This record gives sequence, structure tokens and C-alpha cells, in this order.
Amino acid sequence: MRRAVFDPNVFISALLSSQGTQAALLKAWLQGEFELVISEKVIGELERVFAYPKIRSNIPLKESREFIDLLRRGQVAEDPAGQPPVKSPDPADDYLIALASTEHCALVTGDGHLLGLKEQIPVYSPREFWDVITTSPG
Repeated sequence: MRRAVFDPNVFISALLSSQGTQAALLKAWLQGEFELVISEKVIGELERVFAYPKIRSNIPLKESREFIDLLRRGQVAEDPAGQPPVKSPDPADDYLIALASTEHCALVTGDGHLLGLKEQIPVYSPREFWDVITTSPG
């Protein structure tokens, strides 16, 4: 089965628009099309973003808490202690690279810094990952 780590920006986009690719990816995960791997650092970053006033005005507290609870019912991996195999131009994203690498997952993101590492790690935009899970066999 395919496995993926989502950058928190993918989750936020999915919750802000139920019509986009990110929302379709969440539905595909819930339907068992792939395994979503998260960690406490991913959850922590999501909780911080959910607290931003601009986000809070679009994603109510109750909805954000329910979403975090849903994620915790999935595969919560231990955050890697070591360095990622490749460093991001934005060091704040290194934990995502390390998690995806340690868990042997694709990294799905809308972040240009991370997408720029395609030649070095398996990283996909949400649209590219959607195409992978909908057009390629298992």
C-alpha cells in the first residue's frame, strides 16, 4: 500500500475548500486508498496553525479539534531523532523530510521549497500524488 506524509499545508487547504485536490486526497485516505502517516510534530504544527485568527475564522475550534482527533486515530509515527537525508532550504521543514524518509513514505506538500527537492526525495504536489494514487496500480 502507498504511504504518505502530508505537510500541514495540505490539511489546511483540504479543510478550507472541500472542492480541491487536497480534500479529495483526505477522502481517498478515509476510503483506504493509501496510508497516511503523521507524527506529534505534524499535529503540533497543525494545532499552532489552527490557532491563527485568520484560520480560526474559517475553521472553527470544534472542527479543528475533531480533525486532530481523526488524525490521531490513524498511524501516528514516532518523530525521527536524526537528521533528514536531505536538508530543506527552510530548516523548519526538515522534520517532514526526516519523517517521510524514516517511514518510507512520499511527502505531499504545496511548499515550493520542498517541491524543489524532487530530484533527491520522493516529494509530490497534491495534484501529482492524486495522479499517482488514481492512475497507478498499488
